[in-house]
Amino acid sequence: MDRFFPEVSLPIAFEGPGSDNPLAFKWYDAKRVVAGRTMAEHLKFAVSYWHTFQGTGADPFGGGVYQRPWKTAADPVQQARDTMDAAFEFMAKLGAPYWCFHDRDIAPEGASVADSARILDGIVKQAKQLQKATGVKLLWGTANLFSHARYCHGAATNPDPAVFAQGCAQVRHALDATVELGGTGYVFWGGREGYSTLLNTDMKREQAQFARLLHMAWDYGQRIGFKGRFFIEPKPKEPSTHQYDVDAATVLGFLREHGCWDFVDLNIENNHATLAGHTFAHDLMVASQAGKLGSLDINRGNPQLGWDTDQFPTNVDDAVWAMHIILDQGGLPHGGLNFDAKVRRGSYDAVDLFHAHIGGMDAFARGLIIADKMRQDGFRAKHLAERYAGWKQGFGAEVLAGRVTLEQAEAEAARAGEPRRISGREEFLENRWNQYLYDRGLH
Repeated sequence: MDRFFPEVSLPIAFEGPGSDNPLAFKWYDAKRVVAGRTMAEHLKFAVSYWHTFQGTGADPFGGGVYQRPWKTAADPVQQARDTMDAAFEFMAKLGAPYWCFHDRDIAPEGASVADSARILDGIVKQAKQLQKATGVKLLWGTANLFSHARYCHGAATNPDPAVFAQGCAQVRHALDATVELGGTGYVFWGGREGYSTLLNTDMKREQAQFARLLHMAWDYGQRIGFKGRFFIEPKPKEPSTHQYDVDAATVLGFLREHGCWDFVDLNIENNHATLAGHTFAHDLMVASQAGKLGSLDINRGNPQLGWDTDQFPTNVDDAVWAMHIILDQGGLPHGGLNFDAKVRRGSYDAVDLFHAHIGGMDAFARGLIIADKMRQDGFRAKHLAERYAGWKQGFGAEVLAGRVTLEQAEAEAARAGEPRRISGREEFLENRWNQYLYDRGLH
């Protein structure tokens, strides 16, 4: 398997923190056991097909700049087959255990619904053979319901039922592909499920349409033997003025209102959370504490830019928070950590794809080690228990049990008098957090 990446040996090896080899892992040791499981089991890294193999380096101010050796065939179907071969060569050499895709990433659109399905089926057969040959598994699949011109006003939320029907056709066949390839999740990413102006928008109707698609898709998935979970990926803006899936809390409310709670979890993306005005940790915590954190897009944004830059996740602080929350909830049984990230426009060489993924995998492996140490020490849990101790007994416990009236609360206030002010110890906790991050003894 040296057709597209001959400069890289198979596979990338773990050499430890002291290594200067740019094509070696410093922290990600797939077989290392942390908190009772191997790193590979905890982290479940998935390479994203769209950015890694279909990315061109385009940004809002310029077109593609990359010249990829798997993109040279004139025939679109042959180009798709070459790209699939390149993808599995890359993933096998990287040692990534999973991958994920949109339908139009792996197979070009045909002249009709039936023709598109035929082309997709052929590429899926190729992917299944390559999965068997390499051991790489599918994490999740999805349908691209945003790039084609027909979806300029949305797919599920489109005012035209004919466009809705086109979206349904894509979802059906993307679900077929996901089941055929053994995926444990299916993602709904509402790239254009929103509005540009309220002057021509019935929000209630459009959200009801989207809910209908979710129910229809779930029913179909059960009929074809889908055993995984559906995920919605919150996204605050870009391209619509307002996205209906703006953040984790908004999506949770949508699921409750439309009867989708039992079969849809959330796939939280770092860059989307920050564009919504939150931190990655915030949206992860919102989803997790509702029991709905199912999978993660691990990338980062640039705080100087207001658009979705999808940079590779080299911020260890973010990784520690993510892994702490994942460990707290017991893992991600149907999801994982997918690299919805792209190399920068100026990173021309194919080897840069390896450097980017190695850095991201090392950052999250380091985050896992640190988060496990924090949890062993009871760092966060101990301080939370102390801060909220008053709600565990006496008056506080009675309030939470629903046994206190407003008048009784007033009587308690009069009896106890002015409360003693208690420090939140924010600076102390931040200093301790940094001690964990920069403790070189955590190998």
